[in-house]
Amino acid sequence: MNRKKKINEALKKHQKRKNAKLHRSNKPRYISKADRAKYEEPAKAAGMTIEEYMDSLKDAETEQAAAAEAATSEDAAEKADA
Repeated sequence: MNRKKKINEALKKHQKRKNAKLHRSNKPRYISKADRAKYEEPAKAAGMTIEEYMDSLKDAETEQAAAAEAATSEDAAEKADA
């Protein structure tokens, strides 16, 4: 019985860690006072909260990075074909 219990505890512990990584906290991300002051005006002009505005900036940055990466991979493919 003791051996089975140890095995089951180890498996449960492993499963809990996996689940914890999948389900992140719902707590809003911390924004420093300086960043809040910096992004307050553009957020109001866009009609968004500061959090929404910063998320939209982050999304735009990731899209630009993906586009740049795709362009460099296309250039590398063209050079390989030549």
